[in-house]
Amino acid sequence: MKITFLGTSAGLPTTERNVSSIILDLRQEKGKLWLFDCGEATQIQMQKAKFSLSKLEIIFFTHLHGDHLFGLPGVLTSRSLMQNQSPLTLIAPKGIKQFIETVIEISYSWLTYPLNIIELEADRTVFEDEKFYVEAKLLRHRVPCFGYRIIEKDRPAALDIDKLRQDNVNIGAYYAFLKAGKTVTLEDGRVIDGSNYQGDIKKGKKLAILGDTTPCDASIALAKNVDVLVHEATQEKALEQKAIERGHSTTIHAANIAKQANAKKLIMTHISPRYSLNDNKKLVDEAKDVFANTEMATDFATFSI
Repeated sequence: MKITFLGTSAGLPTTERNVSSIILDLRQEKGKLWLFDCGEATQIQMQKAKFSLSKLEIIFFTHLHGDHLFGLPGVLTSRSLMQNQSPLTLIAPKGIKQFIETVIEISYSWLTYPLNIIELEADRTVFEDEKFYVEAKLLRHRVPCFGYRIIEKDRPAALDIDKLRQDNVNIGAYYAFLKAGKTVTLEDGRVIDGSNYQGDIKKGKKLAILGDTTPCDASIALAKNVDVLVHEATQEKALEQKAIERGHSTTIHAANIAKQANAKKLIMTHISPRYSLNDNKKLVDEAKDVFANTEMATDFATFSI
């Protein structure tokens, strides 16, 4: 898994940062892309980063403020101009269906592919397949806003084929039983235990992407023991009161959540336009005083999970 930040500014775009949007690149795992939030110009940012709209499977919205939402009409309608588009799922707080229907109607646009809409009103599991599941929890913001916990399921242990060959075991019809760790009797009478020929289970990765929020218990729960936590850090420590009043967090808030949740890595985003890229070091150093493994997201930065 990899994440690429398409926009990292809070509220409005700047010459250095676009507004909120994050790509979770699952092309290696399942041939798909997941998008988290869709601020204005997201499709342009995707083009620059060489991500195809045709690979989109799900768009997750944290909340429906414009800096997280206003790029959606362009993404949906541009996708309709491409042939043979696969279905697309939108997961968002209640109101997203009304927004889409209104925009499509008054702009005389159309969609040429199935659009599945899931509206959130409470904590729930929002996605599960054979490889991943995603949980959503309500955060603390001025409007309903959710954070997401993305879990890659553990991969079964692989058979050690080389060891089987060394022991002159022709796996043939026994493959499924040995892979499941069962005991089998071979044609020559030998009894072997499949668990002795299995490698280690490959543990899945865990990622938390939180929306706009002041510090809350839900943030800690979503970030518990994750490999990477993506958390907003709209303001510096000195502007804590302003951040809280507007439903946001500071660098120190984000670092404390990462520390309390025992996250392995913190990536801060959703940075106030008052800060330029030249301020990144100051903001990161502030957070590192609390949580050492902290980085700052910039537009088009990519991180491996």
